[in-house]
Amino acid sequence: MPVDTADQPTIAIIDDDDDLRESLAWLLQSVGLGSQGYASGDAFLASSRHHEVLLLDVRMPGLSGLQVQQRLAERDRCPPLIMMTGHGDVPMAVAALKAGAFDFIEKPFNQQQLIDVIQQALAHHQHRQRAQADLEELRQRYEGLRANEQAILVEVARGLTSREIAEKLTLSAKTVEVYRQRIMKTLGADSLAHLVRLAVALGLVSALPGQDSDVSRDAGAPS
Repeated sequence: MPVDTADQPTIAIIDDDDDLRESLAWLLQSVGLGSQGYASGDAFLASSRHHEVLLLDVRMPGLSGLQVQQRLAERDRCPPLIMMTGHGDVPMAVAALKAGAFDFIEKPFNQQQLIDVIQQALAHHQHRQRAQADLEELRQRYEGLRANEQAILVEVARGLTSREIAEKLTLSAKTVEVYRQRIMKTLGADSLAHLVRLAVALGLVSALPGQDSDVSRDAGAPS
């Protein structure tokens, strides 16, 4: 049964067992989470509803859990997916993990373990959404730069000095410095290293081995 309110995260329960869907719905409701049940993978894929986390049975009539996962992978973005497995389905669950599933949990469930995994998946989903929003904001800031500023940003991220950039772009070194300060202010960078990480996040240059380009941290810096 669906248990949902506008301000609750909504969990999709995709399983052909009616009793299991209902019991999971009540369990989720008990910890303040909404849910929507689907009796098959086809029914879920036909729905246009948004869900923060997917609970997906690995074995169902019609499309299997792995087949549903494959269909979801063909879409732009997929919420964190937790595969529900029965006895002997661990190899299938491992295959799901390799294909990008967040986690798997074996039936019969330990209720607290299931809730813990769902809460972790929700936190992951929220982090990913914030990171995507930060990246979109960063792209908008970048689009607001002048053409010369965009070109200078690329060269700064490649490791060139202001004098080298000035020679390459036929500008004065002082002009390059002025532009660089404008770039840092517009993008919200508080250091040269931060500016380089933002350029990596924008895809302007490749990340160096071991370089942290976490957009959720870098792109959200105040301007």
